[in-house]
Amino acid sequence: MTNKGFEDGSAPGSFRDPSGFVFRKGGVVYRQVNQVYQAHYDLLMGSGLYKALAGGGLLVAHEEVRETSQRPEGAYKVIRPEEIPFISYPYEWCFSQLKDAALATLAIQDIALAHGMVLKDASAYNIQFVDGRPVFIDTLSFETYGEGRPWVAYRQFCQHFLAPLALMHYRDVRLAQLLRVYIDGVPLDLAKRLLPPRTRLNFGLLTHLHLHAASQAKHAGDAGAAATKAAKARVARGKVSRTGLLGIVDSLRGTIKKLEWTPAGTEWGDYYADTNYSDDALTAKRELVAKFLERIQPASVWDLGANTGMFSRIASARGCATVAFDMDPAAVEKNYRQCRAKEEKGLLPLLMDLTNPSPGIGWNNEERESLLARGPVDAAMALALVHHLALSNNVPLNRIADFFACACKALIIEFVPKEDSQVQRLLASREDVFTDYYQAPFETAFLRRFTIEAAAPVMGSRRVLYLMRRK
Repeated sequence: MTNKGFEDGSAPGSFRDPSGFVFRKGGVVYRQVNQVYQAHYDLLMGSGLYKALAGGGLLVAHEEVRETSQRPEGAYKVIRPEEIPFISYPYEWCFSQLKDAALATLAIQDIALAHGMVLKDASAYNIQFVDGRPVFIDTLSFETYGEGRPWVAYRQFCQHFLAPLALMHYRDVRLAQLLRVYIDGVPLDLAKRLLPPRTRLNFGLLTHLHLHAASQAKHAGDAGAAATKAAKARVARGKVSRTGLLGIVDSLRGTIKKLEWTPAGTEWGDYYADTNYSDDALTAKRELVAKFLERIQPASVWDLGANTGMFSRIASARGCATVAFDMDPAAVEKNYRQCRAKEEKGLLPLLMDLTNPSPGIGWNNEERESLLARGPVDAAMALALVHHLALSNNVPLNRIADFFACACKALIIEFVPKEDSQVQRLLASREDVFTDYYQAPFETAFLRRFTIEAAAPVMGSRRVLYLMRRK
């Protein structure tokens, strides 16, 4: 688990689970295992399931420790999980990240069944990405399997994974943002309404989504004693053998594997093929970024407006835990596919619109943290970004400086003047009313919150790269 985010105390996102909870103490993240979960935890550890999953990189590893939480009553054990560099959320993932997370969850379910256990939770929030691979982080999501019992996490899996992936495949990749609105996954009746009629011809989608949604709707109005009787009858009818449960998982896997999305047709997906940099200028800029990173020596970096991650990789190659944010789904998809194909370490591509970044959501707006609540990071990079914020989105320079002062301790930022062809492209279809978008007002705005340690022109252009430190 990550050491960033919430301060010492219980993690806001883990209060719903009676099996235990996550807490921080002395800057270290722990998880308390409650006595109510003792039998399941002992089976997890004694059956070989933990060893199989952690050894295969599918479950976050942990060690049992002698530590106490603020609520030690009812505690069975306390474990210290390995650190996750950055906690991300499903609405920040590209298509392939959500798909890989879904397939990893199904693989974990198969392995659990082979060891006499089953996933009681199939939430997408239980997956995090480390070195380009999905890793399950909720150690307490496993329970002892009972022959004939239906999979209690089936609906949750369909809402968190199948529904959004189907909508992204058949309608629009941007519909993944529904996960930001619906914290427990896309309602199946909504997905059913949004999907084209031809999806009923897909047996997997017909079974796991359309008919599933119809079954939910049929019993939505049940109440009182009649509801209890109907529920018991459904359980009796819904008994599923181990073989049948494996078949459900295999059907879901086959359905999800066929869902694809090709990154194309977005404004910035091919940015580097359409840039105004010469090869020499691009090389010079890369050298400047590397020089500034060497001077800062950060352990963690956010590359804001990273596109496909060309400059992010300068940081991750230095061993910095690097998150590459961009608002373009195609750019993030390409970035992630490269990470996965090359098994790159320390780089996490994520979707993020900085004019509308991830907020705190869920109970009391705390279950899922905002972007800035997961910071500040040691260093941020904002390369070829400020003109988009200031000119395309009308964000004043002083407000941009305030945002970065909250986000990072050190900043590598590029100023792109109005004479630059990329700025001219932005201004081509609108009146230039930006009287303060010049280098001197830019420096004045940032000097309120930062000290400027270095400024260097980018060879072959009129752009300037700055190294700043937060005051």
